[in-house]
Amino acid sequence: MNEKRNYVVFGATGTIASALSAKLRDQGHQLFLTGRNTDKIRTLSDSLKSPVAVCDATSNEDVAKIMEQALEELGTIHGVVNCVGSLLIKPAHLTTEDEWQNTIDTNLKSAFLIIRNASKSMMRTGGSIVLLSSAAGRYGMSNHEAIAASKAGVIGLTKSAASTYASRGIRVNCVAPGFVETQMTAEIAANETTMQAITYMHPLGKTGTPVNIASAIGWLLDEEQNWITGQVIGVDGGLSTVQPRLRVSSTAK
Repeated sequence: MNEKRNYVVFGATGTIASALSAKLRDQGHQLFLTGRNTDKIRTLSDSLKSPVAVCDATSNEDVAKIMEQALEELGTIHGVVNCVGSLLIKPAHLTTEDEWQNTIDTNLKSAFLIIRNASKSMMRTGGSIVLLSSAAGRYGMSNHEAIAASKAGVIGLTKSAASTYASRGIRVNCVAPGFVETQMTAEIAANETTMQAITYMHPLGKTGTPVNIASAIGWLLDEEQNWITGQVIGVDGGLSTVQPRLRVSSTAK
């Protein structure tokens, strides 16, 4: 990324988005950052010296205003990233309708509204939009019905939007992480037995880091990848595509 560019990051106060934002600023790019928590987004603004705004990404009015403000602050927008997300690990029969709806709104509706408004802002200039899906949207996992449905929806949205806006020079891709230790997964990561099982599920024998995901997003934003669109990039230690090696007893012949 030699050319300095302008990016909008939604959900910027999350662990992955914070790593991405720091990475992009270190490379000299200009950012417009959004988040729901006023104190956190202001702290991030002070740290990265970037304009910020409070935003509920499930509100079309909020997202539209953000894109207008970003255009005023940055001029041309070269890329938009949606890092807004939630995590619900619960079987369908125990999931309430409110939990279901909140999961769909946070993960899928936000992605749709960002596509809807970012595409308008980038229609003449083109650019890159990157969404976050999950390995759960590609690979059947127990107790993930709500999150899997929402993240699989993001994959479908990515592919359709990539087709719709390709002629406008707008690339749309998504990154699908495996298990990453973040603020959101901290409670899970605190359980040693659970983490041993999760680590084994990933064929590379380790879980991911926020920088792993941020690097993939940054790569997709880069104009050098201007012939990549409609893709789902699995950054998951092989979880969604490769089976972990069987544990064979040392006494086996």
